[in-house]
Amino acid sequence: MLEQCPGVRNAFSTREGGVSQGIWSTMNLSYTRGDDPEHVTENYRRFAAAAGFRTEDIVSSDQTHTTNVRHVTEKDRGSGITREREFHDTDGLITDTPGVVLATYYADCVPLYFVDPVHRAIGLSHSGWRGTVHRMGAATIEAMRETFGTNPSDLLTAIGPSICQDCYEVSEDVIEQFAAAFPAELHNTLYYRKPNGRYQLNLWEANRRILLESGVPAAQIQMPNLCTCCNPTALFSHRATQGKRGNLAAFLWITATATETK
Repeated sequence: MLEQCPGVRNAFSTREGGVSQGIWSTMNLSYTRGDDPEHVTENYRRFAAAAGFRTEDIVSSDQTHTTNVRHVTEKDRGSGITREREFHDTDGLITDTPGVVLATYYADCVPLYFVDPVHRAIGLSHSGWRGTVHRMGAATIEAMRETFGTNPSDLLTAIGPSICQDCYEVSEDVIEQFAAAFPAELHNTLYYRKPNGRYQLNLWEANRRILLESGVPAAQIQMPNLCTCCNPTALFSHRATQGKRGNLAAFLWITATATETK
């Protein structure tokens, strides 16, 4: 669906094509998981070359389970990749600057992509269970509305590769927070209780409902068809590897040619 918007490109990494070894093999894109930094830098170089952008154009987020969203611009290029990031505790990024490549990180959590074709603006957010409870998707849409004038009904959105309900077992304390955050009529859709007293949680549907509540039309929400935990040889999964893993990354950017007639 995002490909329907001229001048906007997106990408999502896999484990393949990099130089990292061991638990990080091979395309680890995290400098914070204990991997050799030189390997991570080479992985970025390879991925950027394949995707069609420069590493110095990337602006990366944190992965701290907040609902903080930052508007990034030309001055932020390279943040977290080729130079020190000047902002922290930020799980969502928005921009209307062509050539600035937004990047957020995953290993089961939910990537949320946003494209506003009317205002030529984009957003990319990381939403784990905490971010979902606190409606990271809605926070990103509100930031785009305040910054760019985005109308949610214009947005093209996508929920990226992440953990599916069949793989995502959680405890009762997590479910209590979802029960408080979502209407009672949705509870049976979002989770179910197992005989062992634990629950299977559907982050995909929870995030879809948040986008719908925010005014995004159902036809403009692309759902994932790939579970990170079901595919641990191709994708990093925290659950599948008991935390012994690297990080995947989502990328979203506006090409320079897209805004020549803006």
